[in-house]
Amino acid sequence: MPRQQQASGGLTRRQALRTGGGLAPLAFLAADANGTPLQPKATARACIFLHITGGPAQQETFDMKPQATGAARGEFDPIASRVPGIDVCEFMPKTARLTHHLAIIRSMHHDQTFHGGGTHYNLTGRPHQPRTPQPEYYLDSRDAPSIGAVFQQLTGFRAGLPASVHLPFWIQQGNVGRFAGQDAGFLGQRFDPLRVFYVAKTDLPGTLPRTFRLPDTFPVSRLDRRTSLLTSLERGGSGLETPVQWKRQRERAMEILHAGGAWQAFSIKDESPETRELYGDHKFARSCLVARRLVEAGVKVVQVNWPGHETHFDTHGGHFPDMKNALLPPMDRAYAALLEDLDQRGLLEDTLVVWSGEFGRTPSLNGNKTAGRDHWPWVYTSVLAGGGIRGGRHYGSSDAQAAYPHDDPVHVSQFVATIYHALGCTEETVVHDVQGRPHHVMTRRPLRQLF
Repeated sequence: MPRQQQASGGLTRRQALRTGGGLAPLAFLAADANGTPLQPKATARACIFLHITGGPAQQETFDMKPQATGAARGEFDPIASRVPGIDVCEFMPKTARLTHHLAIIRSMHHDQTFHGGGTHYNLTGRPHQPRTPQPEYYLDSRDAPSIGAVFQQLTGFRAGLPASVHLPFWIQQGNVGRFAGQDAGFLGQRFDPLRVFYVAKTDLPGTLPRTFRLPDTFPVSRLDRRTSLLTSLERGGSGLETPVQWKRQRERAMEILHAGGAWQAFSIKDESPETRELYGDHKFARSCLVARRLVEAGVKVVQVNWPGHETHFDTHGGHFPDMKNALLPPMDRAYAALLEDLDQRGLLEDTLVVWSGEFGRTPSLNGNKTAGRDHWPWVYTSVLAGGGIRGGRHYGSSDAQAAYPHDDPVHVSQFVATIYHALGCTEETVVHDVQGRPHHVMTRRPLRQLF
């Protein structure tokens, strides 16, 4: 009897057919929940985490210092917002109209001056594992899981969609290292968030990316014929028994390739021109619109990363012109559009919207020819809205130079614990690593006073 030919990945043709080979069997599709139950009294059903890649300057966003002198004051002026006593940067006028939704935390801090370390802290609430001798901190399976990965284990698929989605791009160092804290870490790869990335400039969020679509030369009718053949073989007593887990995975992959059912949440083709205009055409903007659609469809955690491969808030040079022209206007428009859209649809009440970078910027300007601000984790600003948060207020404060916390310091681990608390976790909630060992989700007490 002739030996079976090997398919790609070391499978025989029979094995490939048995497991649905060729039908986009993606690893994340097989991840089902196996964590502890969430509290029924959670204030938020879902979370949209806007990660402002690079580290936005607190002095030029939500914590301006008009009474300071020199570099600490900066070049921009504050403007009054809807809430008396809360001012924001003059280049954030749309956000200024919505501060009644915002809890602005001006006393955030940690001790990581590298992007990778700061990113890991902000997305996990825990410090990264030691690296030797690498100064920057890239993905590592020893690290703690991201918030989204935790819920991929705790809740699994919801309404046909994964619990956690990341878009539109990795947070990374140029084209080299992907920063720590963006995956499932010690939980194992099967709990990684679904990453839906749009790398090409012409590849915009609002459609399923190319890796989720059939090639133009491979029509759906051909895929259907192959699926029909496989089904016939399984029913015909051919000995091809497909495990239940693989059947679920194949069904989900087929649903994606047909762009049907819940996966239409990734498409904005049915959104009105007015809604699209509200957000804008920037990759971050369209990602925010997709995020709203995803939580509406049942996704638990959507992380939208500022597309730092194009423009970023890591403003070591050209700080003021970049903030004024390239960064603040599209961020302000998309952020305000998301809050307004969620509110008008009755979704903001149970959707927690997080705005945060990995750290802030120095109170001084550096010696670059086109002056910039450098990394500064000792104090920065993060913002919470919706999901049971009481808006129209700020919590904590920085000193006169926006250099260190002054009142009510908030460590980043406490900030992340507050996100978990809103989503129904308690101090007893645990997840399990690949060896089955339990790990508490929250390492600090949440800021209950924000609710």
